[in-house]
Amino acid sequence: MEQLLPIGIFLFVLFLLLGTGVWVGLALLGVAFVGMELFTTRPAGDAMMTVIWRSASSWTLTALPLFIWMGEILFRTRLSEDMFKGLSPWMAKLPGGLLHTNIVGCTVFAAVSGSSAATLTTVGKMSIPELRKRNYPEKHIIGTLAGAATLGLMIPPSLTLIVYGVTINESITKLFIAGVVPGLVLAAMFMLYVVAVSRLSPDYRPDPEPPMRLAERVANSRFLIPVLLLIMAVIGSMYLGFATATEAAAIGVVGALVLAAAQGSLTWSTFTESLLGATRTSAMIALILAGAAFLSLSMGFTGLPRHLAEWIGSMQLSRFELLMVLLVFYIVIGCFLDGISSVVLTIAVVEPMVRAAGIDIIWFGIFIVVVVEMAQITPPIGFNLFVLQGMTRHEMNYIAKAAFPMFLIMVAMVFVLIAFPQLATWLPDNMRPAAAG
Repeated sequence: MEQLLPIGIFLFVLFLLLGTGVWVGLALLGVAFVGMELFTTRPAGDAMMTVIWRSASSWTLTALPLFIWMGEILFRTRLSEDMFKGLSPWMAKLPGGLLHTNIVGCTVFAAVSGSSAATLTTVGKMSIPELRKRNYPEKHIIGTLAGAATLGLMIPPSLTLIVYGVTINESITKLFIAGVVPGLVLAAMFMLYVVAVSRLSPDYRPDPEPPMRLAERVANSRFLIPVLLLIMAVIGSMYLGFATATEAAAIGVVGALVLAAAQGSLTWSTFTESLLGATRTSAMIALILAGAAFLSLSMGFTGLPRHLAEWIGSMQLSRFELLMVLLVFYIVIGCFLDGISSVVLTIAVVEPMVRAAGIDIIWFGIFIVVVVEMAQITPPIGFNLFVLQGMTRHEMNYIAKAAFPMFLIMVAMVFVLIAFPQLATWLPDNMRPAAAG
């Protein structure tokens, strides 16, 4: 019972600060500071300086701003236009038609951008007007785009996996490789949904695409070659052991700059905008990580993570039951926090019980990313919903309802991962060894 007091104080201060609009990173630092002052004799300022320096000086964390910058550079190129030109001739022949360009386009861009919002904006700015022009149902245009954009969190390079790996001190490279197959499986599940909807929905009557000869389709595919080469350079270099995640990020930045220059979209203005955009995002995530590291130390002094893990352990939950509890837990907090904040805020408590249950920590990283993806499309603060609202001017309720089937598919993906854990573990177990990064 004595543990209820610090839990109550931590939660009260956290929600008080978040409710007043304080940045998440500063709110975490504030909660940790209060905890250190109330429950320990160690000087809070000294502890805060030490922990923040240790968390900020991690070499592994260098991959984060580099991958963000790569995505920012490509966001300012003609990549979305080229992807639509290259994909549409092939997607038009599939059941469901060009709606598949939303999913495949997001999958391709996710492999060069770790951000769900950047993926959504890049693909959506081209596909939404094109699909509307062809009379595809609006709710399916929005729903598939909202769901498929979350692949930016799973398919490497994933910002959430970098944060998870840094927080638990695990190999970023292994986590990246672990996300490849589950990401492709989830994309395939989204595409099967489109096929089913095209067959069962009475209002699914898009305009037919004009016939195109095979030679023309192959010729249009040339637009995809640069980005596919960039994907192979980034992911292939990690899998084959030629580069760590940080080195692969540097390769990606150079490749993105070359691609932007070849397209003629690399100007001094776009270069500085991409650099400033990457700096802002990196600084925001670094502040959240610093706050989370200090909060973990503060909670460690109170014994909260250990006592909570012991309490859950005393309930004798099976591995499956524990995962179901965590699934519901992350869905609930995902309604109020973004994915990265959810991970860093909870992992200090969750990691000990996951390890005690014998759950593979790499596999759990993919599990947590799938669940965090759901937060991107759940109200009230699902970030993808806000981005889509800005792009389409629809009401939030309309967008949330359109995205709900994709949410259910992600829930189904959790059970697929539990039933077939090899989806996430086979590739990292068989990759060529290299320095973890």
